[in-house]
Amino acid sequence: MSLVDSLPIMGRESTEETKLDLMQGTLDMLILQTLVLGPVHGHGIARAIERSSDDVLGVDHGSLYPALQRLLQEGWITAEWGTSTNNRRARFYSLTRAGRAHLRREASRWEKFTRAISQIMNPARQE
Repeated sequence: MSLVDSLPIMGRESTEETKLDLMQGTLDMLILQTLVLGPVHGHGIARAIERSSDDVLGVDHGSLYPALQRLLQEGWITAEWGTSTNNRRARFYSLTRAGRAHLRREASRWEKFTRAISQIMNPARQE
């Protein structure tokens, strides 16, 4: 998915408030950040990202679970079966030491990226 693909389409309305799609790679970083606080199941991760962004960012489950699989394969998270608060069997994901290190690197890259975009979008603030 390119940056253009991740931008909201003008005139497209969903049944919920319009939410912004995430750029490729950003979801991985947000999942890792969510897991800093401890183990969470997939739906809980999606909801935590939505709540933390004041419901601006939407997490599609069709993107979430492949991202979780990718993070598992990289060794950045682990997974264990457990029981959710509504008494259902769920897979709980946890951050690994390697995942924390990766998150630190990605957060640093993200800061540089957002600073560069901000400089382009707000040239008057560069002084």
